Amino acid sequence: MKRPIIGLTPTIEEGERPRMETRLHYVRAVEAAGGAPVLLPPLREEALRAAAAACDGFLFTGGVDVHPGRYGEETLPACGEISALRDEMELTVLRLALERGSPVLGICRGIQLLNVGLGGTLWQDLPSQTDSAVCHSQEPPYEKPAHTVRIAEDSPLYSLMGTQEAAVNSTHHQAVRAAAPSLRVAAAAPDGVIEALWRPHSRFFLAVQWHPEYLFLHDAGAAALFRALVEACGG
Repeated sequence: MKRPIIGLTPTIEEGERPRMETRLHYVRAVEAAGGAPVLLPPLREEALRAAAAACDGFLFTGGVDVHPGRYGEETLPACGEISALRDEMELTVLRLALERGSPVLGICRGIQLLNVGLGGTLWQDLPSQTDSAVCHSQEPPYEKPAHTVRIAEDSPLYSLMGTQEAAVNSTHHQAVRAAAPSLRVAAAAPDGVIEALWRPHSRFFLAVQWHPEYLFLHDAGAAALFRALVEACGG
């Protein structure tokens, strides 16, 4: 059976020695689920369209903060590192995915970028903007859970994971604040922080705040997320 090609968005470093990269956790999780992962470079739109056309679906990976200007806010002191090049590249890929109806999975920064791209907003820094006592930024190892999430029964996430509550890892300081109009909440942490979103009008459009790529080898729910992406792509 042909392996669907899954385009992964990379971490981008600019400066004197510009480069792009991604953690092998993402690559191995997609491969284990039956997909063929490829890294999408930050090309100009015409070339990026050509590269994206070869992909059956897309995985928006974790990374640096989305620029607050993308959702109409001034940058707060606690906002972290940003990459304007990555923001632009990923928003272009999102537009292409929506045009083609391609399956999409977002992880950590991925849920934030997808939400912003569709008109939502973010908490720039949970510790300074909220009084939450939930651990959203755990120390390694990330294979261990940090907190639970409550999963909405009417969401595709519930169908995949088969439970109303799941233990997840957590390593982020930003999060979805207001969900985009076209997105619905699929899961939330005990403090109310949004942990997963889905888009009812898409064939497969799901995003989570935690990192299932660290968990897929021993967690059935994490593995199910990657299998669902690949299966939606025709695998």
